[in-house]
Amino acid sequence: MFFLTKGSVRAPASFPAWGCKNAGGAEEGLLYPALTQSPASAEGGAQGARPLGGARPGANRGGAHLPSGSSSPASLAPPFPAKMAAPTVRRVGCRRAAGLCGVLSRRIHRQPLRAPAATRLLAAQGERGLFQAVFPAQGAEEGLPALLEPGQPPQTVYCGFDATADSLHVGHLLAVMGLLHFQRAGHNVIAVVGGATARLGDPSGRTKEREPLSEELARAHALGLRGGLRRLFEHHRLLFWPAAGGARLGEAMLQDNAWWLGREPVVGFLCGVGGRLRMGTLLSRQSCQARLRSAEGMSLAEFLYPALQAYDFLHLHRHHGCRIQLGGADQMGNIMSGHELVTKVTGEDVFGITVPLITSTTGDKLGKSAGNAVWLNRDRTSPFELYQFFVRQPDSTVERYLKLFTFLPLPEIEHMMEMHAKEPEKWGPQKRLAAEVTKLVHGKEGLESAKRCTKALYYSNVEALEAMSDQELQELFREAPFAELMLEPGMSVLDLCHKANAIPDGPSGYRKITEGAVSINYIQVTNPETVLVIGQHILKNGVSLLRIGKKNFYIIKWLQL
Repeated sequence: MFFLTKGSVRAPASFPAWGCKNAGGAEEGLLYPALTQSPASAEGGAQGARPLGGARPGANRGGAHLPSGSSSPASLAPPFPAKMAAPTVRRVGCRRAAGLCGVLSRRIHRQPLRAPAATRLLAAQGERGLFQAVFPAQGAEEGLPALLEPGQPPQTVYCGFDATADSLHVGHLLAVMGLLHFQRAGHNVIAVVGGATARLGDPSGRTKEREPLSEELARAHALGLRGGLRRLFEHHRLLFWPAAGGARLGEAMLQDNAWWLGREPVVGFLCGVGGRLRMGTLLSRQSCQARLRSAEGMSLAEFLYPALQAYDFLHLHRHHGCRIQLGGADQMGNIMSGHELVTKVTGEDVFGITVPLITSTTGDKLGKSAGNAVWLNRDRTSPFELYQFFVRQPDSTVERYLKLFTFLPLPEIEHMMEMHAKEPEKWGPQKRLAAEVTKLVHGKEGLESAKRCTKALYYSNVEALEAMSDQELQELFREAPFAELMLEPGMSVLDLCHKANAIPDGPSGYRKITEGAVSINYIQVTNPETVLVIGQHILKNGVSLLRIGKKNFYIIKWLQL
């Protein structure tokens, strides 16, 4: 049974920890207080959005509100209009954007030297390619700039991530980057984990229904996502935000829609939310049409998904002042549903901003459903593997990725690409991209770990190998057998190979060594009777890396040295 909340507890801005408890003892909000000033809390609307290659495929929503008394003609609509004009989408298409109109429309204008803050934020992200489209189009030129004008209260932006797995992946990073850019501009952001909506499954872009998630599994996944999001916000604050300068870093809050979609019976939801959304509009969505025409059809649970996501926006608007929802391009239909619900219920103008879809070199969307996810949790994808994913990006994509996935200034990126054209063999942009992303996801230690693993594997660097932890060795050589052995007096290379089950018994195994197929710590050994020596065959960290042939590795951990 689905339930909806009638209230939400919010930690004060000065709360010194990530979690606060509701009356039942559950985590109600996870807040990182960047400032003692609390965000604006006036009522506002919400707008559904569809996540593009990064945000979760069912929830990308957010919002911030106009201050009371705003005279902008586009900022308010009648509370319950008899008939609403269909809003349209305005694409971001600027390279030298000036005003907000230049950023959020296809028209291109030159940017003034001193553009307003609202223009600077939206124009800058439009130029980087991060903000792709704004909904509704008329709001992009009037209402949204008014919300973000200097002197107005900080706005609140949200994005959702369905808990279909216990880890975010690279496809989610662009939505997170969007939140971080708003936070850097002084606005408050909310990352919503879809612990409830994940159980239904977003039908957007899917040819068949998702496998159902149990409540217990969805709860475990949501916990993992909240942990991953918390690390990203914390790494950004500690490693990418300058301590000096006095600029305000907006607040970051973590929420889970299971906290409010689990409190009010489904009848109340249908009577309230269901009465505001039109069947014709929902049926006209491209994702819905495609599923209805398919052989499998579409379940009622999937059909109601946009309504639940739309309610998320309404809930966050009511309790946190959200009026801007961020999401991937494939979430535009859900954003429109949220916009429709919030404007009908509150009469407030709300907005949606989409980010691009990240695809593989073959054009496939990166994600769990496509089977090509590069995860952000270390137990799924190590820092080394994440680093290598970005360092292997071709020249055709590396400049775009530097603009999307890093906070580096555009002139610095341009200079980096000019140097790369002169010295392409150094792979400078790729290495910088990999370093920036790995540091954001795994922190300084994660980046150092990735570099150690890279030196050990690709440069046969014994010093790097000697500095590696057991965890790093197992991450680097995931398929390699791991053995724990006692060093016996007079133990030879042949003895080691046999104890590790690395070579066959008899003459054939002996010949592998004499023919040069065996190396220990990247040093070839050809004498089977060579006695193992600490410091040469056994490193200071008590490890030996045994290799048979070119690709067969064995990790030996020596006990009681």
